[in-house]
Amino acid sequence: MTENLKSVITYQHKIKCPICQTQLDDNGFILECPTQHEPTLLTTNYSTKQFKPDEHSPGIFRYRSWLPIIRNLTSRAGGTVTYQSQKLNQRLGLPNLWIAFNGYWSEKGATLESATFKDLEAYAVLSRIPDKHDGILVVPSAGNTAAAFAHVCSQNQVPCLIIIPQSGLGKMQFSQPLDPYVKVVSLTGFTDYYDAIALANRVSQLNGFFIEGGVKNVGRRDGIGTTLLNAVEQIGQLPDYYFQAIGSGAGGIAVHEAAKRLVADGQFGQKLPRLMLSQNFPFVPIYNSWHSKRRELVSIDSQIGKKQIQQIVADVLSNRQPPYSVKGGVFDVLTESQGDMLIANNLQTIRAIELFKETEGVHIEPAAGVALATLHKAVTDEQIDRTAIILLHITGGRWHQDQLNQRFIPVEPSLCLDEQALFAPETLEKVIGLFGSTIKSC
Repeated sequence: MTENLKSVITYQHKIKCPICQTQLDDNGFILECPTQHEPTLLTTNYSTKQFKPDEHSPGIFRYRSWLPIIRNLTSRAGGTVTYQSQKLNQRLGLPNLWIAFNGYWSEKGATLESATFKDLEAYAVLSRIPDKHDGILVVPSAGNTAAAFAHVCSQNQVPCLIIIPQSGLGKMQFSQPLDPYVKVVSLTGFTDYYDAIALANRVSQLNGFFIEGGVKNVGRRDGIGTTLLNAVEQIGQLPDYYFQAIGSGAGGIAVHEAAKRLVADGQFGQKLPRLMLSQNFPFVPIYNSWHSKRRELVSIDSQIGKKQIQQIVADVLSNRQPPYSVKGGVFDVLTESQGDMLIANNLQTIRAIELFKETEGVHIEPAAGVALATLHKAVTDEQIDRTAIILLHITGGRWHQDQLNQRFIPVEPSLCLDEQALFAPETLEKVIGLFGSTIKSC
């Protein structure tokens, strides 16, 4: 497992609890504060307080001083590409619109194979795991996260179990076959991302497996946060607004945390970007919760939620239990940034995708279409200042065209489970059997 990995600790960091102020040495697996108090998202306290990109490191690792790195991944890592589009800016009437592009678009120098920002999460999370650990990483996903972790784990021969609803398998296509270390479990029938999380939690209790942790993992959030770091390096200052579509909200939380580090630095402005986050109607639990002016997440019947998820084009925005209420979660970052929640329906999303293709010549992900559609609405409804510096997060790229040209290899699941099998006792034995002698004690 460690042949392609090189141990390194270049920058020091601590894991910090915002509630009790406890600071912990990072062993790569800490997800929660050991002290008993209300739930909170842990943060990373870096010894380096100034923003110092490393010109000698590739992609995301250009920002290694603000990443919780315990080891280096030797495989080549991509990163965000930030640029201005003359055509799109003219069409929207926004002279200071910047695009933070995370995806696969070789003409722009974008090389993230999942065509999303999830590769940033995967590289950061895996660089946080000690190289002498032999456990199997468990990653539940709606689609994009699965593709990213499968690709990066395969590159670095890191044992990984991906659990994904059948609807997300379309994202699991790669230019090369996956390494045998990576196994994929597909959930069939009337299942969704929340079911994948439930099974992942069961599996992670088994000896030899450990959960990736989602938004609780500081590596994941700091990895996404490099999107803003790249943008600020290009723009020269913090943007006034940040637009992104969300499922869990991890991206919005991550950008807000990165923005606070940049404000503390003092070189790029003293005002946090206003987070303008969006969801795909009719599945809009975070939007409904925010506009009800309550910290508690609005409850939604599981069957109704699953039906709504089946009705949206941006199916990756489908977390039924997002980190909205937890301290440091979506409610808090929207409040602190004076942000807002927006929505776009399927037709508006499709039109936005077409607009980007027309102006930029590349196809974008439906989630990015949601973000662009809500930006367009915000401009039309005069919700924002047209002269403000706006950062729009876009994912996608040439992946879609390559798929049409049959340049990608679809992944065949190692195991398929229906809704009834999720909690069956024999299911865990089947999962263990996928790895055989690979499983060792943690």
